[in-house]
Amino acid sequence: MNAIELSHIHKSFPGFAIRDLSLTVPSGTICGLVGENGAGKSTTIRLLMNALRPDGGTAKVLGVDAASPEFREVKEDVGVVLDEAYYPETLTAVQVGKVMAGTYKRWDQGTYEGYLRRFDLPEKKPFKDFSRGMKMKLAIAVALSHQPKLLILDEATSGLDPIVRDEVLEIFNEFTREEDHSILISSHILSDLEKLCDYIAFLHKGELLFCDEKDRLLETYGIFVGTAEQLESLREEAVLGREEVHGYGGVRALVRREEVPAGLELERASVEDIILFMVKGAKK
Repeated sequence: MNAIELSHIHKSFPGFAIRDLSLTVPSGTICGLVGENGAGKSTTIRLLMNALRPDGGTAKVLGVDAASPEFREVKEDVGVVLDEAYYPETLTAVQVGKVMAGTYKRWDQGTYEGYLRRFDLPEKKPFKDFSRGMKMKLAIAVALSHQPKLLILDEATSGLDPIVRDEVLEIFNEFTREEDHSILISSHILSDLEKLCDYIAFLHKGELLFCDEKDRLLETYGIFVGTAEQLESLREEAVLGREEVHGYGGVRALVRREEVPAGLELERASVEDIILFMVKGAKK
């Protein structure tokens, strides 16, 4: 069973639209959803959780249509962390746990208390006095403490310092060691996604430009560094984006390895390189 299936989703707003979005996240995998601000990442997550209804197409989560009455029960199996954590300002972390215990049927208080300790969250400080990083850690602790099968994370590592981010990424890796556990995570920190994800899905202006295995992406593309004349000698379909190298008089370009001559030396392309060069290419 696939954890997530979006099929030909359309959703229009004034000045923006999600167009023909089809995306599958296999069970047991981690998929990174990337794109610039306004690309449609948060809208996609809201459509998945039935917080928005699509104009066309279907969204399935853990095999159930998000628009069906049965989806209410499926939400028990989904842990959600949005880019902002919303809890009553006067509640402490301990009190939030008591509220969640009455919300989720499979709430595990021991697991929750373990994450509070692991994240070094204060027990008596009210939520309104939490830093942004503390708020995100509390939301992650809640999401992981009701035995979910799927985590949907919208900028969940935003506001965390690098040390805590690494710890959170390791927790997410631990989560998916269960073969029926899956994650969809959007983030602007592309280096995090490169470390964490099995798949990368790239949204640009409401359209899915690609969704592919991370390792296959890194094998498919490389970075050419040389002169403009050398770049011009390559086949046009080999080059996806380029930039001038200031102070050097040369260029850097994202290229398809299979389209360039054998023996041409290329640098490794990171996920961030691939996304940035594709955005530059799409703007031309």
